[in-house]
Amino acid sequence: MSAARIAIAPTTTPSWVHDAVTAGGGEIADISQATGLIWSAPYSIEALENLLLENPHINWVQLPFAGSEAFMHLVNHDRVWTCGKGVYAEPVAEHALGLLLAGFRHIGNYAREKSWTAPVGRNLLGANITILGGGGITTSLVRLLQPFHCNITVVRLSAEPLEGVQTVVGTENLVDALVGADAVVVALALTPDTEGILGRNEFELMEKHAWVVNVGRGRHIVTEDLVWALQEGEIGGAALDVTSPEPLPDEHPLWSLANCIITPHIGNTPAMAVPLLSARISENVHRYVAGESLVGCIDPELGY
Repeated sequence: MSAARIAIAPTTTPSWVHDAVTAGGGEIADISQATGLIWSAPYSIEALENLLLENPHINWVQLPFAGSEAFMHLVNHDRVWTCGKGVYAEPVAEHALGLLLAGFRHIGNYAREKSWTAPVGRNLLGANITILGGGGITTSLVRLLQPFHCNITVVRLSAEPLEGVQTVVGTENLVDALVGADAVVVALALTPDTEGILGRNEFELMEKHAWVVNVGRGRHIVTEDLVWALQEGEIGGAALDVTSPEPLPDEHPLWSLANCIITPHIGNTPAMAVPLLSARISENVHRYVAGESLVGCIDPELGY
């Protein structure tokens, strides 16, 4: 089995990416001599587009993020595209659980207090939890929720059963899944169909005590409608690791709402990401060298 020639770009790519390619059995080469490309710059979309136009022989591109929405206009069947899909599921699910507990136990409120206050909070134990999305984050979160004996409903494209989930419904049954939920967790890929999936109509259907946790993308939620729902008490609160816009401006009203917890997109930090993405790159390089199917392939039709 001969080593495949893999290019790495841009030139600012950190050394651990080079180490991951080598560990997978790849030979690092100039892009003119390579057939695969590891692209490490999550926001330099135009640069990648130009590079591929200049090197149409590249038949595989590995992207760094789990979410690939910014690159979808480049993705087609002319070459294989892979991303970090599923790589960061464990740390993001862990963060989602932390946000759930923080919301249910009003930890955000207590953290802002400067004196002893009255007891407030709800149990996660036995709660009705609806999760939007059926990918790796959901699978990991369902496993983390098992000790809490929650009644879990998952809304996904396919209504096929998931281990540890009591109810799985298609996206056409979203409304039914929101009614009666104590919390709604957004763990979706961002596509034209999922953008704005939670807005005023959906918030009006939810329980007054329900919390919304978003670890997907900020644009899954209509931000101005969320502000309204929080201000008017239509829902209990929101715990957001992602926002729209992002970064959230300092003067944005979400910052001042007592029933809103915001973390700055740290469900997966660089310290967490490097070993996980490194392992994924090595695995895909190994598979590429061996002529095997790659992991985390992007579907041009599905949009993720």
